[in-house]
Amino acid sequence: MNRRTVLAMAVGAALLVPGCTGTGGSAKGADAEAPGDPSKVSGTITVLTVRTDLVQDGTMKKYAAEFNKTYPKVKVEFQALTNYEAEIKIRMNTEDYGDVLLIPGVIKKSDYPKFFASLGTRAERSKKYRFTDFTTVDGKVYGQSPVGVMPGFVYNKRVWKEAGVTDWPATPAAFLAALKAIKSKTDAIPYYTNFAAQWPLTSWTFVNGSVSCDPQATTRLAEGDPWAKGSDLRTGDTLLYDIVKEGLAEKDPTTSNWEESKPRTARGEIATQWLGTWAIVQFQDAARKAGVNPDDIGFMPFPAQTGGTFCATVGPDYNQAVNVHSPHKEAARAWIDWFTDKSGYDKDNLAISPLRSAPMPEVLEPYEDAGVKLIELDDSAGAEVKLIDDESEVGINKPEYRQDLVDLARGAKKGSLDEFFAGLGEKWTDTQKTVGD
Repeated sequence: MNRRTVLAMAVGAALLVPGCTGTGGSAKGADAEAPGDPSKVSGTITVLTVRTDLVQDGTMKKYAAEFNKTYPKVKVEFQALTNYEAEIKIRMNTEDYGDVLLIPGVIKKSDYPKFFASLGTRAERSKKYRFTDFTTVDGKVYGQSPVGVMPGFVYNKRVWKEAGVTDWPATPAAFLAALKAIKSKTDAIPYYTNFAAQWPLTSWTFVNGSVSCDPQATTRLAEGDPWAKGSDLRTGDTLLYDIVKEGLAEKDPTTSNWEESKPRTARGEIATQWLGTWAIVQFQDAARKAGVNPDDIGFMPFPAQTGGTFCATVGPDYNQAVNVHSPHKEAARAWIDWFTDKSGYDKDNLAISPLRSAPMPEVLEPYEDAGVKLIELDDSAGAEVKLIDDESEVGINKPEYRQDLVDLARGAKKGSLDEFFAGLGEKWTDTQKTVGD
């Protein structure tokens, strides 16, 4: 997996595709109705995906073969895009952007009806599915993620145990102490920023909500200074700064390597990374390939508690949507429904099911045992946050500001942390006053 999860969970999307001529909002048949008799649903549909690995190894074809047992007259073709956001941005200047696609971050939420067919009302879909708020416009839902994701630390349990740390740290100070123990008692790099890959740094935005255990955390971004003292983002960014400042990260972050970090973490050369549940299966696979124990890969929440309880936010991965211009909307909708409900894609990826009735994956049993509270953020203010983020040019879901933060911590950039936060807060709050004018 790559930055798709980061973008999917992001509360920051950018502008309408420049020059786009999509007119789906007024197109006839803009709703993708639930399919009727499966034996009568027909057509050839193109499904766009970021999972180049699953297309190349034949996994997606296997999913399609299973789908065809229910919908024999639908032919599914896949197109895997390596640089999805950049490529889909170009394609969406036409009407030819697949029949099923992943909603890109470049599209303003208010413009979803121009590009995607409605899957139904929020009132109805929210009874069955999680995350409906994230793609709801005027009461209608325009996308559905097949999996839910949760931010957290992927870590090597063996290394942490060798350092004498067996309990999850409950405060940032305790977390720093644990990393210092790892540095002094093992040969592992305590924490790995993946600075060079850039996108892993944006994962730090997803501490928002976990620190305060607040389902309204996104709304608070729209209403105040995200870096005010005691705020979730300030707490997370301060921890990242302190990790680097204390020499607990890789010596030269500019030479970090994302792909190599997976087997290195599996082998215990790297102890910890802030990523998400989506990474667990990849790191366990890396362990198997490296001939080490995949059970050494663990997952822990952000080191903060509310009332003695850890909290973790749960959000959608990329949301699948039906192209409003598709001539085969019923078949496209059939694929989305089947892939979400029946494919087993969530289980194959050790992910959280979007179905409210489904249990948590086994890999998160330690979360259940520890009583970690899972919260789904209210995204009703998501569109406003996206607009503020874009117009302020802060970029809470872009890597530049946290690269600046890491550079500040390692002495490659001048200034104080307080000044850094004040600058971000000023740009953000100044934009709040004028956004939409």
